Amino acid sequence: MAEESEDLWLFGYGSLIWKPPPHYESLKTSESPATSKATFAAFGSQDHRGTPSAPGRVVTLIDRQLWETLTDQHASAPPRVWGAAYRIPAPHVAEVKSYLDIREINGYSIQYTPFQNPNPKQDMSATYQTVHPAPETQSQHNTANPIPAEIPKCLVYIGLPSNPQFLGPQDPQELAEHIMRSRGPSGENRDYLFQLEEALDGLSRESGDEHVTDLARRCRGIEDAGPRHT
Repeated sequence: MAEESEDLWLFGYGSLIWKPPPHYESLKTSESPATSKATFAAFGSQDHRGTPSAPGRVVTLIDRQLWETLTDQHASAPPRVWGAAYRIPAPHVAEVKSYLDIREINGYSIQYTPFQNPNPKQDMSATYQTVHPAPETQSQHNTANPIPAEIPKCLVYIGLPSNPQFLGPQDPQELAEHIMRSRGPSGENRDYLFQLEEALDGLSRESGDEHVTDLARRCRGIEDAGPRHT
């Protein structure tokens, strides 16, 4: 496996917020540009939170222009999508890319785009302590290589409507009921949703997602109302 000559910055959304890739040396709160919009119902999950015969539901990033053509249940959306930006040192870039190709291959295209630190004067690493522990090398790496205010080239996974897994938005209550009865090799679909809500809320005071919070509330209501969905 050939070694890359430069470090890689990766923008993580969904489970990549609380389950980071291997070998990352620094991370920060980051915002994707206004051309991206996260939507929970966009993709089915046949390999992690569902099965080929009963796909679960996961979030993905889609182009904002595409989102504006869809009949979404939430009429407005923030101009930014919050997530985690990871710096992968050059000696490990090829390995991490291979790992991500397996983990994220079901339904995404690879693109590169600039990202900005919402507070460039502040090291945001501590923000993640409630989501996952930062590696011991992080503080050392930050001392020698401070996190930049803007990352000119950051890898991001974008969902495309041409992918067979693309589903588009769905009725929120029907979606919540589907999530409650879905599970796959990576666990219960509801746990993915609850972890996503917690991770997003933990990034900053402005990083919560209306759609995710609404779905989590509906799923908890279903849990409280009756026996476990199967």
